[in-house]
Amino acid sequence: MSTQRIQREARKYALQNAVLFNGKANEKAVTGKVIAALKKDGVSPGEIIPVVSQVVKQVNAMSPDDQLTELTNLAPELLHKEKKEKDFSLPALPCAEKGKVVTRFPPEPNGYLHIGHAKAAIIDSEYARLYDGKFILRFDDTNPENALLEFYDAQKEDLHWLGVEWDSEYHTSDNLQTHYKLAEQLIRQKDAYVCKCASEIIREGRFHGKPCACQEQYTGTTGLDLWKQMLASPENPWILRLHGEMNSENTAMRDPTLFRVITAKHPLTNEKYHVWPTYDFAGAVEDSISGVTHPFRTKEYELRDEVYFKILSLLHLRTPHLMEFSRLSIDGMPVSKRKIKPLIEQGLVLGFDDVRLPTLRGLKRRGIVPEAIKQFVLQQGFSKVESIVDFSLVESVNRKYLDPKVKRYYYVPDPVQLTVTDAPKKTMNIPLHPDATMGDRTIHTSSVFFIPKDDVQKMNIGDVFRLKGLYNVKITKKNETIQGSYQGESLIAETAKIQWTTQEFIPLKILVPGLIFTGENFNPESLKELQGYAEKAITDLPSGEIVQFERVGFVRLEKQPSGWVGFFAHK
Repeated sequence: MSTQRIQREARKYALQNAVLFNGKANEKAVTGKVIAALKKDGVSPGEIIPVVSQVVKQVNAMSPDDQLTELTNLAPELLHKEKKEKDFSLPALPCAEKGKVVTRFPPEPNGYLHIGHAKAAIIDSEYARLYDGKFILRFDDTNPENALLEFYDAQKEDLHWLGVEWDSEYHTSDNLQTHYKLAEQLIRQKDAYVCKCASEIIREGRFHGKPCACQEQYTGTTGLDLWKQMLASPENPWILRLHGEMNSENTAMRDPTLFRVITAKHPLTNEKYHVWPTYDFAGAVEDSISGVTHPFRTKEYELRDEVYFKILSLLHLRTPHLMEFSRLSIDGMPVSKRKIKPLIEQGLVLGFDDVRLPTLRGLKRRGIVPEAIKQFVLQQGFSKVESIVDFSLVESVNRKYLDPKVKRYYYVPDPVQLTVTDAPKKTMNIPLHPDATMGDRTIHTSSVFFIPKDDVQKMNIGDVFRLKGLYNVKITKKNETIQGSYQGESLIAETAKIQWTTQEFIPLKILVPGLIFTGENFNPESLKELQGYAEKAITDLPSGEIVQFERVGFVRLEKQPSGWVGFFAHK
């Protein structure tokens, strides 16, 4: 390619970069543009870089007016930097027909839902709505040791708050008799067998890819007799295993467990059953018999897909279109109950609704709104690539939802008393938001105010500052308290504007959450307290309201028996 062509492209993008950035083009940015433009023509970066360097020097030597004039003549389409709206819509589903898509969300009722569950529930429900299909809520309650009655309703409450609604709901435990019949079918077909081996022997055999003697001895008619003994009495603590492939490279296929004996009392069926299906069996069977067309699960189960399809094939059941996506992980905020539960048991956090936790109840209490969670989930996209995101991404989306609609008030952290001599008494109507339709609040002032300690420490006797939205004050005395004199109401350029409250305040503690984990270790400094005074007007608000304290941030207010408490959401 001719040098003239490279020069022409370099000139065009150098002029654009200069016009957009105050007359000085950035050589790296221009080089990237030119490489991208000429890549299809096979031009190497080695040919482009020296030409761009020379052109950028020439363009930067021009006046801004000349740069603009030349760009207007050379490439007017580059004059405006178009802001492209990002598309966060979900990709099309494979093998999907309008009106026939069925999805499901299958939580285990063993805890409160967290933001990882939110991702699954939102994707499941959104796809059902996208295709005018059906969305099922299915409680996978086949482990009575973990399932608790309180969590069935608690999880439904969490989903309602999130804005996720379902067309039907049921429990996997409702269909246990069907599961038993299907298990018998596998035993008769010699595709499953009862195993009496100790757990360590099973583990060793699976590790080495060697079957145990039970595989041949306890299948068919013999296996069926033992299976019935398992169902008859919990004193037969055997397991039912799939006759898979013990020499498979995929260890999940090495005769996985399909049923096991659990004697714990079930929250719904009490002691009616003691033989329970594993996730491998129950998940595959329920997806098929309930009509689910597109079940989604996280990528961690990818190795178990082969087991899923094998079970359905052996049972001659309909095969859904199984799909995986990556788990949603947030840096420093564990979603695993394995990590959260010990924190609660040891008293390191206040409960499942602790504002440091990524549970939906913790996020709600913190002041994260459900619309923001949904938007955040969709922004992460439908991908199998594992990633850990920063919580600031959640805050950024939440801010966009809160800023246009929450009321604004004054809050003074670490307050210091200010007395203003000759202060005029005033009645101020202060807007609650730049949007005038949100109204205002009335504040009566006298000579006594409270201002932030941080601001006081930066000022000296003789300095003039402005009580925000009120009038100017000159410092005349400074010790544990401040005294000042009234200096009129005219705006003075470059004067500090200080937040304030009057004597009509309420003490307000704001809890400020940080990262609960640093690496693998609990962070004892993850919850801090901010003490201060807030306008008394906030006591007219309902408990749970989110406000913006100017110069502090967004705070959710909660009325507790001991008084009002704030939970800091973010700046």
